[in-house]
Amino acid sequence: MDETTRSHNENMVRNILIFLEGANHNREGLKDTPARVVNMWAEIFGGYHIDPADLITTFSETENYDQIIILRNIEFFSTCEHHMMTFSGLGHVAYLPDKKVIGISKLARLLDCFAKRLSIQERICQQVTQALTDYLKPQGAACILVARHQCMQCRGVSKQEAEMITSSLTGVFREPNAHAELLALIGSV
Repeated sequence: MDETTRSHNENMVRNILIFLEGANHNREGLKDTPARVVNMWAEIFGGYHIDPADLITTFSETENYDQIIILRNIEFFSTCEHHMMTFSGLGHVAYLPDKKVIGISKLARLLDCFAKRLSIQERICQQVTQALTDYLKPQGAACILVARHQCMQCRGVSKQEAEMITSSLTGVFREPNAHAELLALIGSV
């Protein structure tokens, strides 16, 4: 980020502090807040600067592997585009390979790529499965997210334990047998 953009962004944060704190916006504890917030935004919204294609490393030799591959319990953090409040939880990403497999850490990075943007949970699921479909060409792809949303926890209905579950299933995972096997594997220890 160039210095002009950084200065502009820090001024936007100062205006927010004036809105929230009024005359008290210059107090000692807030002096460095604009710079800290801009640095935080660069980190938590870093997904805008990642091309999913750069994350996909495939291996052609699968030795005819034809079973489901799952990376489950991937912690993720995102920011809802509706209230700009965070939501976080666990993601489960799966695919059934055709001719290629992917480096396993890339599944977590792919989820992070889309979660580190202003978004909604449903869209993140769809983006993950679409990227897997586009770059890996599997027989099917799946992304299931289970998350708690701060916009429901600390405002509005104030439900602390409510979890939202979303899924995006493509290819064979839309068929009953593969769907059932996927859910059983995600739920097993």
